[in-house]
Amino acid sequence: MFEADDRQDGVQGIHARNILNRLLVDLSWNSSRLEGNTYSLLDTQRLIAFGKVAAGKSMQDAQMILNHKNAIEFLVTATEPQTFNRYTILNLHALLAEGLLANPRAAGRIRNIGVSIGGSAYTPLAVPAQIEETFDAILAKASAIKDPYEQSFFALVHLPYLQPFEDVNKRVSRLAANIPFLNRNLSPLSFIDVPEQTYINGMLGVYEFNNVDLLKDVFIWAYERSANQYALLRHTLGQPDPFRVRYRTLILGTVGDVVRGPLGQARAKELIDSRAADVRAADRTRFIETVETELLALHEGNIAPYKILPSEFKAWQKVWSKG
Repeated sequence: MFEADDRQDGVQGIHARNILNRLLVDLSWNSSRLEGNTYSLLDTQRLIAFGKVAAGKSMQDAQMILNHKNAIEFLVTATEPQTFNRYTILNLHALLAEGLLANPRAAGRIRNIGVSIGGSAYTPLAVPAQIEETFDAILAKASAIKDPYEQSFFALVHLPYLQPFEDVNKRVSRLAANIPFLNRNLSPLSFIDVPEQTYINGMLGVYEFNNVDLLKDVFIWAYERSANQYALLRHTLGQPDPFRVRYRTLILGTVGDVVRGPLGQARAKELIDSRAADVRAADRTRFIETVETELLALHEGNIAPYKILPSEFKAWQKVWSKG
């Protein structure tokens, strides 16, 4: 429909992992923007990359964006492909809802209360047992769909229609809609340039009339925009390196642990050597070289993928400079 499947070396999600830094900003900003978030794209980039909260903006807006970042990383960097199951969707909600719910205990839980939808006369199911049953049925149907585009659109429609959670349902659906693309190494859907009101109108068509036509048009247009952008980025990046994808989690974790230690150069060498024991013998030398190279290339603008805070980075720099 849009582009060919692009699996390499048996590793799923390789494309999204290679464009992760760009995806974190694009999808976090656009999905938050569709919820009325007031951060600009530059504000979002500074928050994600440097932890800098924009002046004059609410902490709720900052929390929403950081929650998106964590949820996207949860999907993209998982050691096993995420699928349409309770674990993935419930934890996706918990990550997206952190610090934003009136009832914090509702994060990652199917609701047991009735909810309403602002601007709509539609009333979602209110009986807890029916909500649970329908939620499981949606996941089962989504899992049975083979076409990744149909599977994505199914999630985008049915999760918010059910409203399985007390709040944050559309955000869950937008990120869950990326699961098929991540698993098939297709370009992710980041809702670039989608007007907020157009998206709202598409959802209202679903809520009020059980009509998906407008939302389908939005979905197709948005995916084409996303695919074109990431195709250009992919071309710029060149072909992904299977070695770096295979050991990405271990590389990121090792670099992050060195900085968070904070470890000097001698202790860092010991940690890197010990982690190298967990990789294939033929790859150990390259693993050590890769981690050491990434440590030497660290600066305040590229620490986000390692889950390193600016304060941690500054503290580590002082220790590292002493040898």
